[in-house]
Amino acid sequence: MSPRVLLGMLTPSSNTTLEPVTAQMLAGLPEASAHFGRFKVTEIALSKEALGQFDDSEILRAAELLSHAKLHCIGWNGTSASWLGFERDERLCARITETTGMAACTSVLALNEIFRATSVTRFGLVTPYLDGVQQAIVSNYRKAGFDCVAERHLGIQDNFSFSEVEAEKLRAMVRAVASAQPQAITILCTNLRGAPLVEELERELGIPIYDSIATVVWKSLKLAGVDPRRVCGWGRLFAEVA
Repeated sequence: MSPRVLLGMLTPSSNTTLEPVTAQMLAGLPEASAHFGRFKVTEIALSKEALGQFDDSEILRAAELLSHAKLHCIGWNGTSASWLGFERDERLCARITETTGMAACTSVLALNEIFRATSVTRFGLVTPYLDGVQQAIVSNYRKAGFDCVAERHLGIQDNFSFSEVEAEKLRAMVRAVASAQPQAITILCTNLRGAPLVEELERELGIPIYDSIATVVWKSLKLAGVDPRRVCGWGRLFAEVA
């Protein structure tokens, strides 16, 4: 029997998509399991109250509890650094490792690594977020050398509501940004049910689609020494990006 691979996942408290989708992704790896810790996140906006949800101290408390499970790594399954600034996740990963002794990763930093590995400079962006949040994401990526050539967002603030966006709405948003012929598309929100649609839409559109739940699973497996190519049926990220 292979040694167990234990992946820690930090989860927004109102997220109902991340856990089942992550479990489904790992279903073909019998030795691997994901273990979740929550902290309070109920809305996504640029208000002081909403931004305060991502204070490192709350996240670190959740990470410390997760570390009791003797994990191979801890991933932050959230996209807040895309509008707050990538340095927030870089600092968070360093602090998680300092606090727990475990390697750390995030959805956003993994996405950025994937963009660099695949030479993506022009991308399409699909989110459920408010106008101001979306504009901040586009601006941060532009400063980092990634040009958002097409975007669609839903203008929703309540985090729980993201999980109720219908599959056909997500398909329409992805198809809309695909018309600009980006090198890749990202579905950027770990409470959208986009990941199960990725392989279908990639076949239809011929464009790689990087979902933010998938990016942190991909990076977590790499940190744990597991070949991500063993994850089948979840798109070109796992099949093609070393």
